[in-house]
Amino acid sequence: MTIVTDQPISTIDLKLPSGDAAERGSTADVRQIVEGVISDIRERGDEAVREYSKKFDDYAPDSFLLSEEQLDEIVARVPEQVLEDIRFVQEQVRHMAQKQLESLSDFEIETLPGVLLGQKHVPIQAAGAYVPGGKYPLLASAHMTIVTAKVAGVERVAACTPLIKGEVPDATVAAMRLAGADEIYLLGGIQAVAAMAVGTETIAPVNMLAGPGNAFVAEAKRQLFGEVGIDLFAGPTEVLIVADEHADPFVVAVDLLSQAEHGPDSPAILITTSEDLGRTVIEHIDALLPGMSTRDFAEAAWRDWGAVHVVTTLDDAYALADRYASEHVQILTQQPREALEKMHDYGALFLGEGTCVSYGDKVIGTNHVLPTRGAARYTGGLWVGKYLRTVTYQEVVNEESSAFLGELCGRAARVERFEGHARSGDIRAAKYGGAELPWTEHTFQR
Repeated sequence: MTIVTDQPISTIDLKLPSGDAAERGSTADVRQIVEGVISDIRERGDEAVREYSKKFDDYAPDSFLLSEEQLDEIVARVPEQVLEDIRFVQEQVRHMAQKQLESLSDFEIETLPGVLLGQKHVPIQAAGAYVPGGKYPLLASAHMTIVTAKVAGVERVAACTPLIKGEVPDATVAAMRLAGADEIYLLGGIQAVAAMAVGTETIAPVNMLAGPGNAFVAEAKRQLFGEVGIDLFAGPTEVLIVADEHADPFVVAVDLLSQAEHGPDSPAILITTSEDLGRTVIEHIDALLPGMSTRDFAEAAWRDWGAVHVVTTLDDAYALADRYASEHVQILTQQPREALEKMHDYGALFLGEGTCVSYGDKVIGTNHVLPTRGAARYTGGLWVGKYLRTVTYQEVVNEESSAFLGELCGRAARVERFEGHARSGDIRAAKYGGAELPWTEHTFQR
């Protein structure tokens, strides 16, 4: 793992990652496969999508789009308690997104007499939401991508999710429908992302892609970025815990493993001011791992990407945590809200023992699509604003102001040798202010 260096911080490293950071990136093979699939779908559309779905998921129906009748049947198979839980969680996500939307305001100001400048937040017209399947059906991603888009005002949300071992993921599809998706496709992988981005005979293209996925999905989004917008460049899930001597080492151990189970390359980092706590956490993890049903991922993640650093002070702990710029940062200290003032680079903060990263992943209402691989140094996670375009408009209704700006524009543009720009200013200075036009014989009647 790459850590940005600044001032040296003295640490005792009880455990360090043994994995190769390059292995967590997109390999040349992945890039080549993704490029080929995208190119093929551009050229052959639905035919190629069907072939890749058959190849990767053994599923090639006449239509990947689920009809209203099919959706009714799928939702009817989902236990009522599961539906109630989905509705509750989606309401939490909706409430948070709505408050985010309310924090954004349109405005119009008058900077000079009759010079009006304005800003508007305009939703994109079509978004594609990818809800992963694979080993884990991440139905919570439906809440995060679809609900948030709908609160932003996105008119059309197309959503894709794959079959899981040949079966329809009923709960995931129900979550997608309850979230408000306008189109739901049983389609996964590169072919799903590419079809939504470039369009086929039966899938209209979108303007933006959102949602997590495996290395192939992430690479497809990377290659398609620019042609469409994306939420962010996502990598393996990360967790970092800052703990002092008052933290419960068993809680720390369980919370680290809760995120390590996402995948074999998911870093789980502890930074603590207590060497005793650090050693006890390692002992708990060693004892817990053999009994975990998700040991195949969690054990590899902890072995290859786990780290335990002991630092002298909490200020050092916050500074070292900032260098990691981790996706999830959990604060298990006596004064957890101190991190709000002292930390800067993180995807999301989880403050105090009563909070855990799993709440953010599944139930609490903040968005779980967050920056990884140090991207928290320059971006936040998915939120309602990602589905909005902040646009500006201008209007000059006062002739004197237009004449004044015209003269200024003429001078400013000629410094940069933009004669055409200068002349656009000149003619307004002439028409509204009576200025001379030395480059033409044209005159304006006043």
